[in-house]
Amino acid sequence: MATSIRMPEVLTGVTEAAIATWLVAVGQQVEVGTPLAEIETDKAVVEYASETAGTVLELLVAEGVGVAIGDPIVVVGAAGEEVGESGETPDAALAPVTGDEPASPQAGDEPPVPDAAPTRTAPAPVPTTDAAAPAAVPPVRRFASPLVRRLARERGIDLASITGTGPNGRIVRRDIDGVDAATSAAAYSATDALPAAQAEASVPVGRSEEYDEIPLTGMRRAIARRLTESKTTVPHFYLVADCRVDRLIELRREVNEASSVRISVNDFVLKAVAGALRAVPDANVTWGESAIRRHRDVDIAVAVAIDGGLVTPVVRGADRLSLGEISTSVADLAERARAGRLKQHELEGGSFAVSNLGMYGTKEFSAILNPPQAGILAVGAARKTPVVDADGGLAVGTVMTVTLSADHRVLDGAVAAEWLAAFTRGIEHPLSLLI
Repeated sequence: MATSIRMPEVLTGVTEAAIATWLVAVGQQVEVGTPLAEIETDKAVVEYASETAGTVLELLVAEGVGVAIGDPIVVVGAAGEEVGESGETPDAALAPVTGDEPASPQAGDEPPVPDAAPTRTAPAPVPTTDAAAPAAVPPVRRFASPLVRRLARERGIDLASITGTGPNGRIVRRDIDGVDAATSAAAYSATDALPAAQAEASVPVGRSEEYDEIPLTGMRRAIARRLTESKTTVPHFYLVADCRVDRLIELRREVNEASSVRISVNDFVLKAVAGALRAVPDANVTWGESAIRRHRDVDIAVAVAIDGGLVTPVVRGADRLSLGEISTSVADLAERARAGRLKQHELEGGSFAVSNLGMYGTKEFSAILNPPQAGILAVGAARKTPVVDADGGLAVGTVMTVTLSADHRVLDGAVAAEWLAAFTRGIEHPLSLLI
């Protein structure tokens, strides 16, 4: 009996996810535990394994298409089984009403009856066409991605007249890219479509309107949503410090000569951040709805750039780790982040974050907080610059600029300044980080 496997809640609180990559094909035999797909959420790309054994009969969702948690994504059953023989078929599962019941009257009658009364208004010729092929053209609201709907509105295309070529009749971008704008405009309501003359008039003379559209991924949408919320709802304030790192660079050179594990400047930064959080426990806090939480452990999130966005896996107990252990942990988390193999608990928690753009030559920058964390340290590049020595003489030194972004709901200026001073001491006296 065929079974529709539904989009799982791979991360807590996620309401929508997309298939980043299918790892199986139609006709392939799968067992319990066989990886089915890489699922892209708002935080990471997570591999999802099958909980059902059988043969893949149909893939219901195209790669890159977002669907709600609980929507069917693939049908698994017996080899050679016709999709539709069992009670839980794709047609029943994807019906606009709850389609989980086996061969219910609504599912057995096929979608034409409910779908023949379209929710979108259309010109007079359209209802007859819509009623003639509702089974081949599912409701636009259900089977067209947000990108396709937006492009259709911009181009004046009536999606009710488009036959989808995606999984289960879904309308995908290639279906509307080949539609003649003039032809589609005739089938589109004059009140809903933008006249071609207005569209042309909106483009300044001499400027090209050609561009490439990059569809928004679930991760990019989540980054936009969370950082906008952070910047508009969290009171940020910023503290900047210049750290002399000549001793640190020399110590790093000596450590790497004697160690099999390569230590980076960022590893020293993480160790100094952890030491400062231990020295100033009032900074090791997060915002809660009813209370401020002061954490007993020092867990630090590290920003890792990946294709299409970034993730912030957490280094647990960073204050108890040696430089070598920090280096190994960060390298492992970064490698698995780029491969989409991070687990849920590795992306959650942490009271503080570090974002380092020094390797790109960035002198300094300000980072946006990731609530409920109290602070994030933006680390710039170490650079040669004139400095004044303790005896008042002018010399050339290596300086690294760091910027602390702090949440004023949980950190007052004095506490943030005390923490930044403790961090600077650790960076400028790196031997203390080894004790």
